[in-house]
Amino acid sequence: MTSSNLDVKRIALVIQYVGTNFHGWQRQPHHRSVQEDIETAIALTLGHNVTIHGAGRTDSGVHGAAQVAHFDVASSIPPERWAKVLNTRLGDDVFIRASAEVAPHWHACFSALARRYRYTIYTGKVPNLFLKPFTWHYYHHPLNAEIMAEALQPLLGTHDFSAFRRAGSPRPHSFLEMQEVSCHRAEDLIHIEVQASGFLYGMVRLLVGLLVEVGAEVRSPLEFNDIWANKRRDLVKYSAPAKGLCFLRVHYPEFPIPKAVWYNSQPIFTFS
Repeated sequence: MTSSNLDVKRIALVIQYVGTNFHGWQRQPHHRSVQEDIETAIALTLGHNVTIHGAGRTDSGVHGAAQVAHFDVASSIPPERWAKVLNTRLGDDVFIRASAEVAPHWHACFSALARRYRYTIYTGKVPNLFLKPFTWHYYHHPLNAEIMAEALQPLLGTHDFSAFRRAGSPRPHSFLEMQEVSCHRAEDLIHIEVQASGFLYGMVRLLVGLLVEVGAEVRSPLEFNDIWANKRRDLVKYSAPAKGLCFLRVHYPEFPIPKAVWYNSQPIFTFS
């Protein structure tokens, strides 16, 4: 049976990638991207090009624990087998955890209710090779995680976050609903998590860059919140390194892939 005789199906993918060698999620000329690698794998399978649509666009060097994307295809390959088929054509730093058919109106980006990121900081003075690819090694000043957690709380709710917006963002405005925030220390590791309806271009790394100034007691929590509340982008000077950031997961009102596959698939680093 030819593809012209088959019904078009929408396939959702849950994708993991180590962002170290990628110039971000989005396809771009002359640089390797996650989107291009997956689209190339699909094209090699089908013999023609297909566009995939992701839930979020991660920057160069940012990791993905459970990025979600979809594409439309007329193929005899069962929806749940697309993960295995594509993994045979992908490199070691990108992996499709699962695939499933979704409704024709379902969209990886526009159907999402929330996206969640985790940022990990390693504060030990001695470098650790196993943590290096996935953490910001910050040992210059002691960081007070309790004060950092306090500073995050006023972010909750719907606000204009243009102070944490890099130039080049395609969004028409900077209003977002921040749904959950947390910051806690586990020995020499600090874990920061933020969940929102969406994120601005470069937002989490700029937020963490300013938050670290609070942890180092260069700024107070009040100063931190005055800066973003008054949209003082000029005072947000530092973007945290990409390698410490991971796109953790996406939440949907309906999603056919089991929660165990996508909910918390980046291990939390700890020392025992």
